[in-house]
Amino acid sequence: MPTDLAEGVLAGDRRAAARLITRIEDGDESIRPALARLHICGGKAHIIGITGTPGAGKSTLIHKLAKCWRKAKKTVGIIAVDPSSPFTGGALLGDRIRMQDIATDPGIFIRSMSSRGNSGGVARATADAVRVLDALGMDIVIVETVGAGQSEVAVMDIVQTVVVVVVPGLGDDIQAIKAGILEIGDIFVINKADRDGVEAAQRELEMMLEFDDSSRKGWRPQVVRTVATKSEGIEELIEKIEGHRDMMKKEGLLEESERRRCRREVLELLKHKAVLSLLAEYGPDDFDALVKAVAERKMHPHDAVERIMERKKG
Repeated sequence: MPTDLAEGVLAGDRRAAARLITRIEDGDESIRPALARLHICGGKAHIIGITGTPGAGKSTLIHKLAKCWRKAKKTVGIIAVDPSSPFTGGALLGDRIRMQDIATDPGIFIRSMSSRGNSGGVARATADAVRVLDALGMDIVIVETVGAGQSEVAVMDIVQTVVVVVVPGLGDDIQAIKAGILEIGDIFVINKADRDGVEAAQRELEMMLEFDDSSRKGWRPQVVRTVATKSEGIEELIEKIEGHRDMMKKEGLLEESERRRCRREVLELLKHKAVLSLLAEYGPDDFDALVKAVAERKMHPHDAVERIMERKKG
């Protein structure tokens, strides 16, 4: 029974958590009461999003962060959202393979999830998976996103602290930040800081942050240099991450942030359910006929949508 899985999660049963996340990914509607139970009992974990372009070293950075937090006796849940296989829909990269030496630690829970084509770099199921790990008792829950650039802004709908990872010497990374990630980052990490160009990258990043007019009550975005492969800068990064959460608690911003995130999540779910409801009522054959008419330029997409909406009204 799904409720048994929820009680297992609350009792710290990792297998129950794994099975529940699998059912979340499968879109099993029968687990909704279990998720409601976990939602009520959650809210204690610090949820951190780690994003940035592919090749920036996000997985290695997370690996080192997890090991450092474990030394401090904190438990860590990691959800790595990977690109989807075009054939199976499953995750391709399999971050658990790259974190083998911590995967057996009872204080660490690692799960790779497929993005399944969902925009924003995060799987639709990620928010509920985070709730499961929160209810499991993880002190820290890390969400690593696919790393697709500007669309990574969707990560802010799930997490409390956003860490953006870039590397020196790649203008594309800085351009990606200019394209939209700048506004969501609470902490910017220049990883692989032993490379040439780190000084220039930091200057440019700090200059961009000087002119950033996005609202961050009580917090000035921080820039940290790391060399994750050598564990350099990891402790300083943890200080900045924990400092951000402490500030949010002190200023009463955690509750405000949670309300904003929940509002976005409810709206996103509402849109998803509304589309499914409309398509179910219109029928797949009629819908395909509309798409065909649009493709053949016999009908504008707006008119196709209006036709579907009219059927609903009728």
